[in-house]
Amino acid sequence: MVRIKHWGMETDTMDANDQNQSVVLEVHVKSQSTAKLCDVRMHVQAMLSRHSTVFGNYKWSEFDENFLSTHVESIAIVDREDLPSQAIDLTRSQFSVHIFTLNEDGPSTLCLEDDEELSAANHWLLPTANFHGLWDSLVYDSGVKTQLLDYVTTTIYFSDKNVDSNLISWNRVVLLHGPPGTGKTSLCKALAQKLSIRLSDRYIYAQFVEINSHSLFSKYFSESGKLVTKMFQKIQHLIDDKDALVFVLIDEVESLTAARNASQAGTEPSDSFRAVNAVLTQLDQIKQHSNVVILTTSNVTEKIDLAFVDRADIKQYIGPPSEKGIYNIFLSCLEELMKCQIIYPRQPLFTIYELETMGFAKNEVSEHSLVLRNIALKCKGLSGRVLRKLPFLAHALFVKAQKVTLQRFLKAMEQAVDKQKEEVSNLMNAV
Repeated sequence: MVRIKHWGMETDTMDANDQNQSVVLEVHVKSQSTAKLCDVRMHVQAMLSRHSTVFGNYKWSEFDENFLSTHVESIAIVDREDLPSQAIDLTRSQFSVHIFTLNEDGPSTLCLEDDEELSAANHWLLPTANFHGLWDSLVYDSGVKTQLLDYVTTTIYFSDKNVDSNLISWNRVVLLHGPPGTGKTSLCKALAQKLSIRLSDRYIYAQFVEINSHSLFSKYFSESGKLVTKMFQKIQHLIDDKDALVFVLIDEVESLTAARNASQAGTEPSDSFRAVNAVLTQLDQIKQHSNVVILTTSNVTEKIDLAFVDRADIKQYIGPPSEKGIYNIFLSCLEELMKCQIIYPRQPLFTIYELETMGFAKNEVSEHSLVLRNIALKCKGLSGRVLRKLPFLAHALFVKAQKVTLQRFLKAMEQAVDKQKEEVSNLMNAV
């Protein structure tokens, strides 16, 4: 076993003869707890020693000793989405433990003008209860979440190693693009939340600023460029605290970075030209700081100025969920409804991986899972936003009872899908 120090955290690596698994644990400590981190870590390690084998992303929320029951909300094995059914031998595993408490305060507002209520941004301290659970609720098939985690940790690692940015360039800018309703904004928030936990040994706390792009277009002619500069000056004050990791979200970034050739052609107001120049100037200045990451989203990338696109280190397409993604979204919804006893009694549902392993064979145990898969197939092309609403609509429109069996609820979901598709068809025909 080899021990290395990686951007402020000691971790274990394995040599070729070491077969131990590396397991990431997130320990959610209750907000009212006064326990010391060292005591929490000691009791977590003792608990792990009392277990031998678990599977996939396993989560403990009930404990067999008083300290953990009093101070800890949950202990979760995370980041094993690609290995959902693989056994984890806890007796031979090396653990990377991240302990966190959620900030219960809601967002505060950042205003730019003293003489008028110009709400330019919302501001959270991370990790926040507002974003809790977002990461797990987002389902993608192509390893997008892991790639984004790796990107940000690499930017921080390169900065801590004093890599010369004139020789190897990175701008700390992520651009997520794709159709509406695919979870781009939620993914940015979830990524910031996850990294605030993962890098808590490197930074004392994290901050998240969501810029209201539309508010930065002033009602006064030619003011937008000035307002953008003022906004980034406020962000600069946050970045000046090197103990803080700062995430800045610019949603619908095309609002601030509309292609300047359109302005020159007269199809966009000249004020947008000034705003784009201001954004690019501020990004070039902000990239010199190692503790900031700019997260941006867009539904219409063809309208974004190419100079901004060039500054984005990662340009990640986020599309509608695949069949597997849809199935996993519905599976998480049904598990939640069974946990809340809206669907009762609880009945087993297979993961898509388990269905594939058994060749989608139909039997008494797999019947409900196969019905759910057929519903997922019918939903191909629907956005994640719509998919998350379907269980609610199924209950509201077709159940109308306090408790319902899984079989009856699946029937209601089929009806809700048919109704959703009918509504979409009617809207398209109306256009």
